[in-house]
Formats: sequence, C-alpha cells, structure tokens
Amino acid sequence: MTRQATAAIAQVEDLQVAYDATDGSGLPVVFLHGLAEDRATWALQIATATSRPCFAYDLRGHGETSIGDANGTLQQLGRDLLAFLRLVSGPSTVVGFSLGGTIALWAAAHDDDGLILDVIAIGASSVVGRQAAEFYTQRIALAADPASPPFRDAVRHDTAAGLHVEHARLSEVTAARLAAIGDGQGYINAAIAMRALNETPLTPELARVQVPVHVVGGSDDAFCPMKASQIILESLSEADYIEVPSAGHLMNIDNPQGVAAVLTTTLRRDN
Repeated sequence: MTRQATAAIAQVEDLQVAYDATDGSGLPVVFLHGLAEDRATWALQIATATSRPCFAYDLRGHGETSIGDANGTLQQLGRDLLAFLRLVSGPSTVVGFSLGGTIALWAAAHDDDGLILDVIAIGASSVVGRQAAEFYTQRIALAADPASPPFRDAVRHDTAAGLHVEHARLSEVTAARLAAIGDGQGYINAAIAMRALNETPLTPELARVQVPVHVVGGSDDAFCPMKASQIILESLSEADYIEVPSAGHLMNIDNPQGVAAVLTTTLRRDN
C-alpha cells in the first residue's frame, strides 16, 4: 500500500497553513512534526502505515506555513492544532513527534469539542530540566541568524546527537532540517514555548486528558529518555507505552519502518 499526498494551503486563524492530505477510509489522522522539521518527515508513514485519511501540516513558522502573530507559547501552538482539526480535518487521531507530541498532549488536555479522538505521542516531553532549558536558550540566540555558521553547526550537532544508527545520512538530514527552519522565526517561537516547560510543566494538566494516549519512545533516545515517557504515563488515566527498537530521538530517520509498524498497529486498533 503506497499513497500519494496532495499539497494544499488553508487559512487557519492568523495562519496560512501548508499541509499534505491523502484520501482514505475511516477516521482521519493528523501528523505533527518536531522542532526543526516540516511535514515531509511523515511522508513514508502516510504512504505506507495506514489506509485512513491523513493530514500532515507545517507548524507555525516552519516549512511553508506562515509565522502569523506568534507569541512563543505552547498554548498558541496547541490552539493552532485545535483550529486545524475544526476547520480542515475534522475530529482525528493526532500523531505528534517531539515538539509535535507535546503540542498534541496540550491540545488533548484543552479539547472541549471532541476534536481529538486519541493521541500517539512519539519522543515527547511534558517537562524539561534546567539543562534542556539552557539548550533552548542557546539555540534561540543562534537562530536569530539561521544562515550563520554557528547556527548551522549547532543544527548539525543536534542532528548527530539525535541519531543512533543512520549517521551516514547526517549531512542529508541536517540540510533538510535547515530548509525546514528557513528564516528561523518558527524555530525560535517553538523553542521559547518548549523552554517554558522548565518553569511551567505541562505535566499537571495531563490529568484533564480524556482520550487514549499511546506513548512511543526510541530505545536509545538521549533527548527524551524513558524517564520522560514515564512522567507522561503516570499523569494519564488511559495510556500505554510502545518502544521503537534501534532508534535515537530522530527515530523517523533511524528506524522509519519501526515507526511505521507502530503506527500501523495502533491506528488499526483505534479506528
């Protein structure tokens, strides 16, 4: 099973949102990428992992989506998702990686309209420690000039640290991530939002989530280790944990077939 996606643009609140869509049967699935990525990161999974209708959009200021009136908060990014569900896809399963998983969890905790049917949170965090907050602060400063060698070197370093297996693809993956970052404004906006989880964790709000959550971790994820998944799992009323083998944080690069296999099983079960 291989499907072709159609690219489109939608006006969603203050944004021009770029997204890919595929037809299918059953309930829709909406995919959210991570920091320094765009919707292309989900191409393999959308093409092969499910026959359900799929949507993957570029987050605010990433890829081809406009930055709009960005305020650097997880709340705004979560409301972007809820607006996309309301205006474009309809009620859906939401699959989010890293930043995207955190956004999906926030939105599920604040969804008063039944727009989120369930969540698959991959490599996500609900709180960040002091060291991670300092990391975001450093990257925010560098991203003010995304074409500068220090920032480009930092993205390459971060990409290498996120890989466990596919180091031979480092230059290719780094180039794709830099292209997704573009002028850096969306990267800065999202990094500010994630940094805030140090002082104001999402964790206490997870008790409000009323839908099933599948927490997915990489076997060798140094950015979001099992501890991060455990914090989320202990805060939810209905959740399970699935591990992708032979994968660092960038598990869609390290083991894309493993991620697709998890999605195939989970999306079939939840449809």
